[in-house]
Amino acid sequence: MNAQISFLDGTFRLIHIPLHLYPNFLQPILQILLPQGGDDSLAHEAEGLSIDNKHGFLNISVTPVECSVVCHSNWVRNVFEPVIKRLPPSLSKTVTISKDDYLILSVIAAGMDAGSRVMDLTSPLALAGVPIFFITTYYSDFILVPSKDRQTVVQVLLARNFEFDKDESAYVSPSAMSHIRGKSQSSEPPSTPPPSNVAELQVRTFELLKKRNVVPYICPYLSLVQCSGRDPSQLVDYIRRPTLSRHPSGNGHHRRSWLDNVDTKLYTSLISVLAKQPRFLSITLAQEDPPSLLLDREYLGVFGDSLVGDTEGDLVPIFLDLVNLPLEATGIVSGVAGKLIQEMGMDETGISSELSYLSTARAGAVILSSKQAMKALEVLKPLLSKE
Repeated sequence: MNAQISFLDGTFRLIHIPLHLYPNFLQPILQILLPQGGDDSLAHEAEGLSIDNKHGFLNISVTPVECSVVCHSNWVRNVFEPVIKRLPPSLSKTVTISKDDYLILSVIAAGMDAGSRVMDLTSPLALAGVPIFFITTYYSDFILVPSKDRQTVVQVLLARNFEFDKDESAYVSPSAMSHIRGKSQSSEPPSTPPPSNVAELQVRTFELLKKRNVVPYICPYLSLVQCSGRDPSQLVDYIRRPTLSRHPSGNGHHRRSWLDNVDTKLYTSLISVLAKQPRFLSITLAQEDPPSLLLDREYLGVFGDSLVGDTEGDLVPIFLDLVNLPLEATGIVSGVAGKLIQEMGMDETGISSELSYLSTARAGAVILSSKQAMKALEVLKPLLSKE
């Protein structure tokens, strides 16, 4: 596998919002989705934006389990925390923000199917005792790791033959990833020694899930598509269109805003869907990629031609409600994905190319085609049954 892995700038935090409080947080969600970087009154939040007012990384996910937000730590502090403080104590305590700051790894991998990427990228970190969150998007994979574990992550990459490329500011593997586990040390060793191999990792994962009463399930009639907004270069004619205002700015030039660099039709559609509290919508914004969406296919009509990709897809998520697990739990992604690949013969059948994963603040979703999702559920249920 040829892979390039880089740390995104900044630190990030995860927010869990119970669904019954979603209406209370719609305004801050829209505020971070639509960043007014040119507004001096919001300068303290703009630290989480690039020079052209783009998010380095943002994920907003509304699922049948929760509303989850991953955003820059400044946006958490300046946008979400004031809303939480205004809630009655009985409600505010149900909203959780990760105690740790997280770093985000951006992964660009060629020549490897989705399921294998999940395994090869997450297993080494789990074996090193690093808790992670994993988000597959239309273009890239993103891995969230605690900022305190950065050195351990670097050691894991170096042990698997990655080299730091100064020109790319990224760790690059010019050849297939080594499957030899290298030694790594963390500044804060995990309370329980990490597993020594993938098989032990899978056993521990399912023991933990069973102990915490995690039951996998599929929501009836929920079908997803994974797609993307259009590349900004495709919007160049629209972006360069001159203003028709009869009241030009004082210097005679059109004052540019972040709206000049985005597809306003896409963002209007997003606002429309978010205002309805969708059954399922996950939007990821990353500085280097067009917007990536995983959404309930019933909302496709709202977006019209603002989306590209396989809009005929039929993906089904298998949900794992992890509310009873601590955020620092390790091995969930690689343990579950690895077991499915092993039990369903995905490597031999090529079904591994279908598997993707979405981590949210207090849940996980294994995403497969509708046919394979039903088979995967039948694999997982006996493994997590206490009978």
